[in-house]
Amino acid sequence: MQLTETHRPTLDRALEAIRSREYWSPHSEHPKAYGETGAADGLAAYQALLGTRFELDQPGTDGWTGGEVSPYGPELGIEYPHPDIEVLLPAMRAGMAAWREAGPETRALVCLEILARISARTHEFAHAVMHTSGQAFMMAFQAGGPHAQDRGLEAVAYAYEEQTRTPQSADWSKPQGKRDPLELRKVFTAAPRGIALLIGCNTFPTWNGYPGLFASLATGNPVLVKPHPRAVLPLALTVRIAREVLSEAGFDPNLVALAAESPGEGIAKTLAVRPEIRIIDYTGSTAFGDWLEANARQAQVYTEKAGVNTVVIDSTGDYKGMLSNLAFSLSLYSGQMCTTPQNLLIPRDGITTDAGPKSYDEVVADIAASVSGLLGDDARANALLGALVNPDVRARLDGAAALGEVALPSREVVNPDFPDAVVRTPVIVKLDGARKYWEGADEEASFMSECFGPVSFAVAVDSTTDALDLLRRTVREKGAMTVGAYTTSPEAERAVEEVCLEESAQLSLNLTGGVYVNQTAAFSDFHGSGGNPAANAALCDGAFVSNRFRMVEIRRQA
Repeated sequence: MQLTETHRPTLDRALEAIRSREYWSPHSEHPKAYGETGAADGLAAYQALLGTRFELDQPGTDGWTGGEVSPYGPELGIEYPHPDIEVLLPAMRAGMAAWREAGPETRALVCLEILARISARTHEFAHAVMHTSGQAFMMAFQAGGPHAQDRGLEAVAYAYEEQTRTPQSADWSKPQGKRDPLELRKVFTAAPRGIALLIGCNTFPTWNGYPGLFASLATGNPVLVKPHPRAVLPLALTVRIAREVLSEAGFDPNLVALAAESPGEGIAKTLAVRPEIRIIDYTGSTAFGDWLEANARQAQVYTEKAGVNTVVIDSTGDYKGMLSNLAFSLSLYSGQMCTTPQNLLIPRDGITTDAGPKSYDEVVADIAASVSGLLGDDARANALLGALVNPDVRARLDGAAALGEVALPSREVVNPDFPDAVVRTPVIVKLDGARKYWEGADEEASFMSECFGPVSFAVAVDSTTDALDLLRRTVREKGAMTVGAYTTSPEAERAVEEVCLEESAQLSLNLTGGVYVNQTAAFSDFHGSGGNPAANAALCDGAFVSNRFRMVEIRRQA
């Protein structure tokens, strides 16, 4: 395989991008960029997988399991190999020495070949992501395809940079005056920790999965991929491609393997405490993330959990742009993103805008009207909302109306292509940040916990100062993946910056155009910070990769 000639320029460009933080992507967002027949070929490839056994030829298969049902209605009918862990884990370790000795550059280039082959099948992956996550097709294509591939490449670049920070060897000579100098020959090797366990999520199986997968593989660790039982296919395809590339490059394909679980098995909990598992990447609920951090003591654990994302609305010089930006942020993928705003903190006396002063009630009504206008056409609504990923999201949405005064009720949207899909527009509920109870309901408990899905709270506060106090407490106690703020006041802007700097929260200020608080760009934006309860790591920085290996030194007398 001509890995250096093919992929070294891409690696060098990725290394440049993570240093400059400028915009760059080698993976096109445009469906037509993948060939004249790319769309039809991708759909046909996806359909050919339905109702089949997904062969991987990995050791230790003791049966078959499946059961994925698309949020759009159809059953996928795909069966995956179920692993005998006692056989699979030793087989995964067998290829570690050769993979370690290959060195950082070869590992990085093999990872880039894996990503290149995934990229060539982006249309196929888009259908796999759409029908396991409920994302609308265009979002599944972009977020599940090029954006996920960018995040994987970004992790490879960081891994290469951290491993090559130390030279491979050094001649050491210490003068001894009149005596001969002390001389040693020193060799430094990036030694992997051991098998990495990737615990996949339902909503973004590739986007959230690729950073950990490629960070571990590029630093020399085998990776056992445990997909979410509702979203196996995208990661199973990834495993199959990785195994093919490793084998063709002369390495043991068992460096990457799949652990699909039987219904109700809970295999992640069993695997997480195995002594062979030395790294864990997890995206999902706070409860299980906390359990992993507390119990998987033998492993380096990287978690992305729940948070309460907040937007402070103090004032704006572009009221129409603010409304439009917020409406899109609240609607995209039915709010089923870890970065979607939940709490909108608005002074009860209103705000100043370029359209004149607006009361709290007017701001809330105008946001609701903007969401309604954006989603008024069912075709556009389906393209933005996708489908609710599971019944738990629908239950939270249905229960939101009981939490307070409804400013924007949710409505059902029919998807003509998939009549069994559950498609619902967002609900906005008005709450009072200063009044704890409302007719028996604990208002603070409602907005101070994550309500994952298309539910947002317009929280009335006494002032911007009170909003910032509530923001600080929210991030410190509950965590936040994103914070947004709108203000024309330099003092308020500096104050919200200070809160986010002190509480380690990523901040977006005065977004009124085509960039939204719930979107991040690989090579430039950090996803999470690792500094508040929402996540203990950031995607992606040096800290995300540097503890996946240890520098081992061998000294010899010269």
